[in-house]
Amino acid sequence: MTNIAFIFMEIILPVFILIAVGVLLQIKFKLDLYTLAKINIYYLSPALIFSKLYESSFSLKLFFGVIAFTSIFVLILYVLSYIFGKVMKLGKKQNMTFSHSIMFYNSGNYGIPVNDLVFKQDPLAMSIQIAVMAFQNTLLFSYGVFALNSLNTGKIKALLAYFKMPLFYAMFLGICFNLFHVNLPVFLITPIHYVSDSLIAIALLTLGAQIANLKLKFTYAPLYVSMATRLLMGPFIAFLLLKLLGVEGMIAQALLISTAMPTSVNSSIIAQEYNNEPEFAAQTVVASTFFSSLTLTIVIYLALAIF
Repeated sequence: MTNIAFIFMEIILPVFILIAVGVLLQIKFKLDLYTLAKINIYYLSPALIFSKLYESSFSLKLFFGVIAFTSIFVLILYVLSYIFGKVMKLGKKQNMTFSHSIMFYNSGNYGIPVNDLVFKQDPLAMSIQIAVMAFQNTLLFSYGVFALNSLNTGKIKALLAYFKMPLFYAMFLGICFNLFHVNLPVFLITPIHYVSDSLIAIALLTLGAQIANLKLKFTYAPLYVSMATRLLMGPFIAFLLLKLLGVEGMIAQALLISTAMPTSVNSSIIAQEYNNEPEFAAQTVVASTFFSSLTLTIVIYLALAIF
């Protein structure tokens, strides 16, 4: 219990303190969430992604291995969520939002700070989390948007819109500059570091501000199923998958911890944008984020102990 208490106090609690600050600031000052989201997506996240991939010691084999693992993991979650939705006799819209609440998890403004605290800014561990975040964002803003906007014929335009986002180019350039050993001058890399270092505090503040605007009602059975699948069953499936694939060490630890994150705030945002069960989507974000303070503590403890 001492180790678990230490993990909660040293890793989880600092994250939730910054989230709480975001909640309080939003209640007090009504922050502009649109601007905060744009700052995170177009300014802070690209800098972090580029700097970590540029400076990390990794191979394409590792990068695509992480993508492959995450793809299999998310596919399993999709199948399970589809089955659970059918058993609960959810409507088409409900089932889609239910599936998204399980498939899409907060690998960015929650996962990155946790990874940073667990692995003490280790570049290899962070590059794994960056790869997971890149995959999750790609899937959410491609398949996720397409699924919610299935009546819209402009799917090609939606896909092309993703390639206009700086996240994609930051990832691509970071990998290329790393593999080809491109040395950036100090006057370029220094401001990138300054921006990158500010992401964690601003991202968690943004998450808190977003959560402050959401409503929570524990009266909907699929909410409990969503939370249990996302926070409990998800990491267990990931553990079995890692053992099956023979992954060990820090790579296994980082991957297992990455699968224990709560539901992505962005999944709620796109549900609101396309008016697809927005209240339920918001509830899954708030509830899973709150209960992850307990479940993620246990997953971190087990990941570090087993692998």
